[in-house]
Amino acid sequence: MKLQYLGDSKDSFKWDYHDFLVQELQLPILNIVLMLTPDDRSNDGKTLPTKFPARQPVIDFCKEIRQEYLRCKQEFDISILESLPSRTTANYSLGIHKKESGFFSNGIRNQYFSGFSTADDQLLLLDPDTGFEPRNSSKKHVLYSDISSICNQISEKSVISVFQHSRRQCFTDHFADIKQRLDSRFVTAIYWRDLMFVAMAKSQGLIGQVREANEKYLRDGEKRGQVHAIN
Repeated sequence: MKLQYLGDSKDSFKWDYHDFLVQELQLPILNIVLMLTPDDRSNDGKTLPTKFPARQPVIDFCKEIRQEYLRCKQEFDISILESLPSRTTANYSLGIHKKESGFFSNGIRNQYFSGFSTADDQLLLLDPDTGFEPRNSSKKHVLYSDISSICNQISEKSVISVFQHSRRQCFTDHFADIKQRLDSRFVTAIYWRDLMFVAMAKSQGLIGQVREANEKYLRDGEKRGQVHAIN
């Protein structure tokens, strides 16, 4: 993730969906793994949060963090993200994994993907710049070995969700490739335009709950016909 993406339309989808999902699964914690990288000079991150049909409290949250980012730039305090549950009046806590780590790099990868709680049931959101590793991976990607490491650390009732930007193939084909490389893990996904979130669980029952939540989410009002699920 780059700070310049804060509060844009993809961010609006990200926060709206995961705030919904953590509540539907009745998990007490939404744990954000930012994988923060430096801003660049591209125009990425300039779309309005209203471009995605999020709930109004999430739109307001995105506008607020965007304004704060524009005011502070690289001095932006990421702790403000922890206020999301209070904005949506939700009964869960939002944490930021390795909040003091600064920018993510391959050199700290092993250390960065350590220290997850085995005791707490949680929804983990991994937020890389682009998504799962292609043939040549970088700090912008989540490695499949990272997922294996995390799965060995978290509880049986925890769920992992990974940000995946579109590549040169349709999401259904890309999801099939990801699912194959994840091997025996239980997997599902949801997408809007060029952004997909891939969810993983340790049991068929739990991933079934995620699929049910996804179907409920995409039937909601303005999201109908815009957001799609893949199983």
